[in-house]
Amino acid sequence: MAEDNSYESILCVKPEVHVYRIPPRASNRGYRAADWKLDEPAWTGRLKITCKGKVAFIKLEDKNTGELFAQAPVEQYPGCVVEAVTDSSRYFVIRIEDGNGRHAFIGLGFADRGDSFDFNVALQDHFKWVKQEGELAKLEASQSSAPKLDLSFKEGQTIKISIGNIKKKDASGAKSRPMGGGAKAGGLIVPPGSNQLAPPAQTNTASFLDFGSPVPADQATSDMWGDFTSAGSNSSSDAVKPGWVQFS
Repeated sequence: MAEDNSYESILCVKPEVHVYRIPPRASNRGYRAADWKLDEPAWTGRLKITCKGKVAFIKLEDKNTGELFAQAPVEQYPGCVVEAVTDSSRYFVIRIEDGNGRHAFIGLGFADRGDSFDFNVALQDHFKWVKQEGELAKLEASQSSAPKLDLSFKEGQTIKISIGNIKKKDASGAKSRPMGGGAKAGGLIVPPGSNQLAPPAQTNTASFLDFGSPVPADQATSDMWGDFTSAGSNSSSDAVKPGWVQFS
């Protein structure tokens, strides 16, 4: 993503900070806030951290008018522009510049420990973002310079795909369902698992319903009273047993 150097964003604002004159560093062990006159600050005002592109700016402004007192451009953090003291977390040493190449080191202190924490985190988050942007730019540059892999088909090129474990379907289609053993021509198919019952015998109801038609003489023995007639004829031909009365 291209940087817009004309755009300035605000990272942190603290309403009250103190500025101290500090003695020269005596050794490489670092600065100590105890060596400063903490009860006699040289200046008190408002602190504002802004960023313009990759560079952050620590600005010290007047509380009422907003007039700029001093500023410190920060291109790297941690670095030589902002340095914490060795005996407290509320005090820092910053290097301010006047824009003409001259610079000076001053002491910066916060009355509240939470304000100093926010000051530190604002600078850390900004330069963490700067680092991520740089890594992303390098990745995009490496990807654009690398040859692209062409996976498209060339003219006339074909591929063959083998798919196993697929059974071929029968060409004749689905098999016909067998007829049940109890099916009759023109009848119903007996459902499987049910008991097959014999069809009921057909009863000749003509003799019961046809009252007007006379019965032929040659069919006298086949009517429904024939069995009784034959039985009576047989019984008359038998010998009469003693002790039984015969009725004529």
